[in-house]
Amino acid sequence: MNPDPPETTPAISSEMAPEPSTPPPSAPSTSISAPLLRPRREVFDHGLLPVPKFSLPDPLTLLSPLKPKLTEGCSPSHRIDAASLADFLQISTETSSLILQTLAGVLHCEDKDLGVDGEGTADFRDVLLFLYVQGYKRLVPRANKDSPVVNEVWPHASAFDGYLSALSPIQLVRSNSRKFVPSQSDEEAHQLSYLQKHIANILSLLSDTLEGVEGDDALVITQDTFDHLGFIMQFSEGLSITQASPFFANSDPDMPAAPIPASQIHEWISQQITASLEYATEKEKGPSPLKETSVPNVSGGNADTDITMVDAPPTNSGAGSNNSRGQLNNGSNPTYYRNQTFVEGFSKASVVKHPGDIKGHSIKVLNCHDSMIYILAPVSYATVYGCSDATIVLGAIGKAVKIEHCERVQIVAATKRICIANCRECIFYLGVNQKPLIVGDNHKLQVAPFNTYYAQLGQHLAQSGINPNENKWDQPFVLGMVDPHDALSHPAGVSDAQSESSTCLDPDLFTNFLIPSWFCPEVSEPTIMNPFVLPEAYREAQKKKEVNLAETEQTIRSLQLDENKKRDLACALHAQFKDWLYSSGNIRQLYCLQAD
Repeated sequence: MNPDPPETTPAISSEMAPEPSTPPPSAPSTSISAPLLRPRREVFDHGLLPVPKFSLPDPLTLLSPLKPKLTEGCSPSHRIDAASLADFLQISTETSSLILQTLAGVLHCEDKDLGVDGEGTADFRDVLLFLYVQGYKRLVPRANKDSPVVNEVWPHASAFDGYLSALSPIQLVRSNSRKFVPSQSDEEAHQLSYLQKHIANILSLLSDTLEGVEGDDALVITQDTFDHLGFIMQFSEGLSITQASPFFANSDPDMPAAPIPASQIHEWISQQITASLEYATEKEKGPSPLKETSVPNVSGGNADTDITMVDAPPTNSGAGSNNSRGQLNNGSNPTYYRNQTFVEGFSKASVVKHPGDIKGHSIKVLNCHDSMIYILAPVSYATVYGCSDATIVLGAIGKAVKIEHCERVQIVAATKRICIANCRECIFYLGVNQKPLIVGDNHKLQVAPFNTYYAQLGQHLAQSGINPNENKWDQPFVLGMVDPHDALSHPAGVSDAQSESSTCLDPDLFTNFLIPSWFCPEVSEPTIMNPFVLPEAYREAQKKKEVNLAETEQTIRSLQLDENKKRDLACALHAQFKDWLYSSGNIRQLYCLQAD
């Protein structure tokens, strides 16, 4: 393959056949059973910050002069704190702290000195890699293969339609825009091509220079530095880059191995990327003869949005109405879709995911409309993309949540960190340990304290390391209007504008969100109340509503009515409640839950 390919690559299908036997070792082959090199998707999904200063086409021009400063300013253990990083980068301490917090959330291994909140010190090599990938540009959305489906799902009436810029979240995914979110395999191929194009620069940035040596052997990579490449790439079969490489094999921990010339490492990584891309391309060229029309909406399991009907086993979790689409729960596909579960394409449905339904440590809720989505499980990463008129509960997300291109959605989330991008008319009920990050073209966002619980929530929070005693729901960190990582074009003159911030929900409008108890299995020590402490104003508003409800109940009970009048009153109340169920659409949820 061309050693310097463009960043955009042809779409790669997810219809993967079983991996064939191992070929002769003479040359890279498209039919290999050896582990394949993969990008670490967490970095590209949750590790990109819209800071224009770092989003350069050639990050090496910025980072090469920075490396000596970082090296000199680091401690003997090559570590740097937020204050020093702010000084070297000429940015605010608040922004440098955000960088370290985000880095801590997407690291490939635990760094106790950095801490889960990024409040400590980071290895400068991880910082360099993190800053370098800020130059990545997302894959351009592809043409939608099934526009009638999207046209049916997305509403056309909005207070903002007609005069917003091209950044309008619904217009980006609605059928009349002719755009659609890229498939998982498309994105992974694009990320691999990005690494292939930039790996030489990345290695030169991380390399040490041997004194008195000239030529290709002058730049070397130590074993410790090589381990840090695991931040941006890994192998299938759960192997780290160090475990899969021929370098530093069986080295003695008490006697560090000799450094390897960067040119050798570059050649080996390039071969691995080429093999992975060729393997995937070969699979795309040879689909099953039984292939049928693709189904764009998939729920659950580890799979791509283009899985075919013949490849998809029946659903085995969640509940949905007859109007929902794509209620498929596909099996594992280790070649591409490690560590991801999908809930996609539901319309007018209710979906429940318990820990046993989650495959891996990441979940994506994509293109769901007018639905109730319950993720009642501890997960490391969660993404909600392209949803409208839905309520989505995210039980305990230990690393990061990203909400993007959503409209009129209510999000209930307990998490360490959340990023909200290009959303409008949404309400976020948050239990979040770090300041919510707000970026992009947002309109009429409201935030409120976390407002629900279920029996296993306390256990899930503990598993995820979320501290319910620290909630920064009302302290948003607002960055730019335009995300420089977005591949879409943007209107001129808005690149430096600040994104619209959120407002706090009126306490009188705040209500507890009740999760049906039959969703949750019995536990020895169930959570029986919201574990996040409500601010005083919201607590008082709740007490006032409880008092009013108690007074109303007492008034009804104290009425001196004969049996006929009591029966008429009960019928009237039931009729009003039934009317509310139909007018609000909640009757559908009851039918879905009853069917489950």
